Amino acid sequence: MTEIVMDAPYRPHALDAGQQGVIGRPLPRYEGPLKVAGGATYAFEDAPPGTLYAHIVGATIGAGTVTTIDTTAAEAMPGVVRVWAEHPDFKASAGNSSEPMPSWTREIDHFGQPVALVVAETIEAARDAAAAVVVGYAERPGRFDPREQAVIDDHGIGFLPRIDKGDVETALAAAPVTFDATYTTPPHFPAALEPHATTAWWDGDALTVRGSLQVLGGARATIAAALGIDKAQVRVLAPYVGGGFGGKTGVGPETVLAAVAARELGRPVKIALPRRQTAALVHHRGETVQRVRIGCDADGRITAFAHESVTSQKDNKGFLEPVPFGTLPLYAAEHRRFTTALTRVDLPASGAVRAPGEAVGTFAVECAMDELAEQLGLDPIELRRRNEPATDPTTGKRFTTRLMLDCYDEGARRFGWDRRDATPGAVRDGEWLVGMGMAAALRGNFTVNSEARVTLTSEGRAVIETDMTDIGTGTYTILAQVAGEMLGLPLSAIDVRLGDTDLPPSAGSGGSFGAGSSGSAVALACEDILAELALRMNAAPEELVLKDGIVSAGKRTAPLIDLVDKPIVATGKMGPGKESKATSQASHGAQFAEVAVNAVTGEVRVRRLLGVFDVGRVLNEATARNQMVGGMIWGIGYALSEEAVVDTRTGQFVNPDFGEYHVAVSADVPNVECHFLEAIDDSANPVGAKAVGELGIAGSGAAVANAIYNACGVRVRDFPVTLDKLLAGLPPV
Repeated sequence: MTEIVMDAPYRPHALDAGQQGVIGRPLPRYEGPLKVAGGATYAFEDAPPGTLYAHIVGATIGAGTVTTIDTTAAEAMPGVVRVWAEHPDFKASAGNSSEPMPSWTREIDHFGQPVALVVAETIEAARDAAAAVVVGYAERPGRFDPREQAVIDDHGIGFLPRIDKGDVETALAAAPVTFDATYTTPPHFPAALEPHATTAWWDGDALTVRGSLQVLGGARATIAAALGIDKAQVRVLAPYVGGGFGGKTGVGPETVLAAVAARELGRPVKIALPRRQTAALVHHRGETVQRVRIGCDADGRITAFAHESVTSQKDNKGFLEPVPFGTLPLYAAEHRRFTTALTRVDLPASGAVRAPGEAVGTFAVECAMDELAEQLGLDPIELRRRNEPATDPTTGKRFTTRLMLDCYDEGARRFGWDRRDATPGAVRDGEWLVGMGMAAALRGNFTVNSEARVTLTSEGRAVIETDMTDIGTGTYTILAQVAGEMLGLPLSAIDVRLGDTDLPPSAGSGGSFGAGSSGSAVALACEDILAELALRMNAAPEELVLKDGIVSAGKRTAPLIDLVDKPIVATGKMGPGKESKATSQASHGAQFAEVAVNAVTGEVRVRRLLGVFDVGRVLNEATARNQMVGGMIWGIGYALSEEAVVDTRTGQFVNPDFGEYHVAVSADVPNVECHFLEAIDDSANPVGAKAVGELGIAGSGAAVANAIYNACGVRVRDFPVTLDKLLAGLPPV
């Protein structure tokens, strides 16, 4: 095994010197044909014989206590196999089990909390019987409105501590120019297309779970702990996941309940959460209130920067939306404050949704920079340029690769920023007011422990194995490309096996660290294989040239299969190290939007969206662009329509499905342009790739909001920007 920790910059020679010509190219998805032909197996599909269907009964109050559960009618319905109820006599109704269902309690702390489980022969029977379970409650007043709760500054949760550098208050008081405004964002749902689902079955004391999960190692440990068994008894499968967006990073109650029911009944059990139930049982992004204060001189050079936020979380949960995460290294200022305070609520848990921190933090900061630029009479890009730091302004660490200024320049050139009229409402197209806006984009880059095994077979094929998942991001394809480039093989000669905890453990999908981490593990394994091939060619590894299954070293040439009499197996492992800690690593970009606002109705249409991004090495241009464009479209939805609304009387989300929670759809989305400025970052990881997927969200919505202001002169700070917030301030037609 080759194991590298990032104690210093590292870059495999063979990846740069490869002759196969597959790395970086926009090759089609490895698993694409299987998916479009219906052969890819998702969590709720292809169940073992005799599989039963389960449906969770959720609480219909937001706070209180369960007093009674009447399952009589449900148990009498055709096809019903078992009804488990927590109260009043759970143990008696749980067959041979002396253990209650995990996490079940009489105390209700959020709407939709599981209170009973129905298992039946068909999904329809389970659903109908669940509706027949009658639950009695004793309600208590709930904490359903985050803004009415006490703000806790010293809460000790989340991964971002309070940051105070210098003396912000004194610097603000002394600044010739100051800015102070508050922005708000609502809760957001992950809104993945594939339902949150689980199929679970037992073979003796060994459990197999096929789930819609992003991080299998963590899921395995969580499931084992919940069931009171050793994690060696648990196998988790997730070869294909239909989107996750952070909502599938953890293990939901449906997974554990399916496993418990399968153990009790001796038959496989599957559960798929209906869309409306997903809102209650899957975490969401918490709402935020963000105050941005900036002090600068008359030329726009910032001396003080404060980004102070409040968000919420239910009791006994340790996650806190890291609102200022993307702000920390963004702009120079000697005096700095970044805080996130907490309120406690009786709502479903908040958690990591795609681009936690940056997705919402950039709304406030990038709109504030736009407002400050207007106050100073500066172009928004020029203000940002004057405050571009040379080193990380919060930690003092050196940047690895940072092409932020290049992204501004290239984006402005491609977008035609020089044609922008800075006067709001100055450009009309009939009854439409047209404007341009821009914003910076930043996503922190992480290095995460990851392993992969690569086998070179005697038939001249490479087999890649890791428990890494592909949630639509292109993992299958980019891992094949890394191995293909280094081993001189076309993708047709490579097999990729993912999503199985029997395989070497990986970082999993989340945090935009999967490609760099798992790709690096594959590259390190390939280096071991190349070292062995070099021995067989009586050459040094750097002398080898591999292409189309032929190995050359100097004047000697041999077919690859002639060098492999039996499989060569190698494992690569990589993780963070001294270089990771000593540097400030991030992906960067610039987002540009053109919008039209109807001067009569206030309707907003995005006409153009363009981004230029610095993401290190681009492993596959097509899958990287797909991720970036998807993120940019998320920004459109966040800017204009996405808002999870809580009924503060009951604690219930009133729009928990795609009929009422309005994500951006085709009619909302123009032709989106994405361009990359490649600068391989060998301090980030061996393959030199930095965060991609979540970067696209950062700044996209703020660019749209800034363009709306430029179009019509109405500044909205309470997102999303809906037409009712524009109408009163629109200029005369």
